[in-house]
Amino acid sequence: MNRGLIYHLRMAPPRTQSLVLTFEDARRVVEDHASQLSPGGSETLELLPSAGRILAEPVAADRDIPPFPRSTRDGYAVRSADLEKLPAKLTVMGEIKAGPLQVPSSLRRGEAFSIMTGAPVPQVADAVVMVEYTSLQGESVRVTKGIAPGENIVAQGAEARRGSLLLDRGLRLNESAIALAASVGKSRLQVFVRPRVAVLTTGDEIVEVDAEIGDTQIRNSNSYSLAVQIQRAGGEPVLMPIAPDEPRRLRELMEQGLQSDLLIMTGGVSMGRYDLVEQVLAELQAEFFFTGAKIQPGRPVVFGRVPYGPTFDAHKYFFGLPGNPVSTMVTFELFARPMIEALAGMSPLPLAFLHARLKSEIRVKTGLKRFLPAILSGEYEEAQVELVPWQGSGDIAARSRSNCYIVIPPDRERIPAGDWVAVMLR
Repeated sequence: MNRGLIYHLRMAPPRTQSLVLTFEDARRVVEDHASQLSPGGSETLELLPSAGRILAEPVAADRDIPPFPRSTRDGYAVRSADLEKLPAKLTVMGEIKAGPLQVPSSLRRGEAFSIMTGAPVPQVADAVVMVEYTSLQGESVRVTKGIAPGENIVAQGAEARRGSLLLDRGLRLNESAIALAASVGKSRLQVFVRPRVAVLTTGDEIVEVDAEIGDTQIRNSNSYSLAVQIQRAGGEPVLMPIAPDEPRRLRELMEQGLQSDLLIMTGGVSMGRYDLVEQVLAELQAEFFFTGAKIQPGRPVVFGRVPYGPTFDAHKYFFGLPGNPVSTMVTFELFARPMIEALAGMSPLPLAFLHARLKSEIRVKTGLKRFLPAILSGEYEEAQVELVPWQGSGDIAARSRSNCYIVIPPDRERIPAGDWVAVMLR
């Protein structure tokens, strides 16, 4: 028995009572618990390996951004007052390009400097006229369009002042965040260590991918889909051996899984005779926050925690996800992802849906909130979405053909073509 688990010396309790919540209530329960989690340690990585990780330190501007008034166009740095009467003819005093140079400090009436995009604008100039409205005539330039003060110039410090916060801890480092860190000289970043997430697939019918397979057996795909989803959420997957439908071995593997930061199990959470996950969890004195959600697919999803650690207020969280592959993937995104993101140090984000016009009519039964595999298509602003033909929550092929889910409210029985529907991207 793992010493981290705390047990009361009494008989194992009976199977937990059913606690089935609406999707919104179940999601809120997960978010509430996720908000109480703290990430683990941190590590310092080179800039590129930091991409996709969660920032563990604030990043501030080391100087004003931009550090000088910057031209946003190729053209001519001018005094706007010189263009009140058009066309105007200005004497070109030289060229200013991007890079190290001595920026001119004087610009008299009737003069201009040729300037390139990104180059520093002399303080004595108050605008940049675009080259499209000019024509070079020897050492002079003819300007045919007037300009307002400040036009085509980004003022010094307009984007950020020296010492101001640019990137806060808890931010996932995407390409723009990495670029911003590079722009202030950060070649290394402190990021949170990825939480370890144990993946335990259950069921006598499940075999390893490379094992000889019988006619009624199923290869273990859930562990691999979950591993990919865990990595995308910011975790480090720990794939465990397949658990048989036998309480003692199942309990041993659960105890091993609880040594990780989070335990995710698939299968064994329905109401069948050999669905043992909830029963064994109850023996481990688990506290169940819900044992189902009113969704399709994924209704028998389970969420709770088990006493774990040196004190009676310490615990480890777990999810029991349905064994059908599409149900596993959907319930991970809806419920497990925010817990992993919190353990990874990420600031919590609400679940947001997009909207698109429905390409073909949908008819469903009412009562459950549905997340059905679909294809989002169209071009530019004309987005359309339609269901992928599928054979239920075991149809991995249909899920692989989809690129999103259509979200159908529990009170909608028919949605005609052309209506706007909610879409959850994968």
